[in-house]
Amino acid sequence: MDNTSIDWYFDFVSPYSYICFNRLHELPAKISYKPVLFAGLLEHWGQKGPAEIPAKRKWTYRWCTWWARDLGITFRFPGHHPFNPVPYLTLAIAAGPTERAVRRIFNALWTTGDDALDPSVFDTLCGEFGVDASKLTEARAGLRQATTDAGKRGVFGVPSFVIDGEVFWGADALDFLKAFLADEGVLRNDEMRRVDNLPIGAVRKS
Repeated sequence: MDNTSIDWYFDFVSPYSYICFNRLHELPAKISYKPVLFAGLLEHWGQKGPAEIPAKRKWTYRWCTWWARDLGITFRFPGHHPFNPVPYLTLAIAAGPTERAVRRIFNALWTTGDDALDPSVFDTLCGEFGVDASKLTEARAGLRQATTDAGKRGVFGVPSFVIDGEVFWGADALDFLKAFLADEGVLRNDEMRRVDNLPIGAVRKS
């Protein structure tokens, strides 16, 4: 699939998004960066985030710390997590969002151990990109729309890739996506069609 462009949805609050960002170079495709608010997607689909379930939060933090180290990716959780990512997401949108801006913001949040809630962290980034308050206000509306549009496309979590109407979710979906880029038949076959339409046998009571 030459000259392929893939939409990559991410949120700076997500350690999985950061890890995935550091592996995007493995994809033989052009990446279109799509900052979205993970909390907005959770609300859209009626889900809870990993950090909202104490046992899952502990596991997620341990797993991501180990996994990044195993992959050779510089990684350190920020001073508080979760944190409000909206300022950083709007900054990315106001700055392009370019690969350079996305990388710089990710590195500021996920390699230093600095506190994402510290205004100086955000102010420094704004200064680097020459983004003022008016641009951030405009970008905030763009973030809301981008998150709404992502939900309509079937994006339910971050990071997610969308190509040809297909959603590939998770930092661990890279190999699946690479297989699809090499041969669309990995999704266009009888067994995949069967599981896409598998009947539901039981529903958990709310």
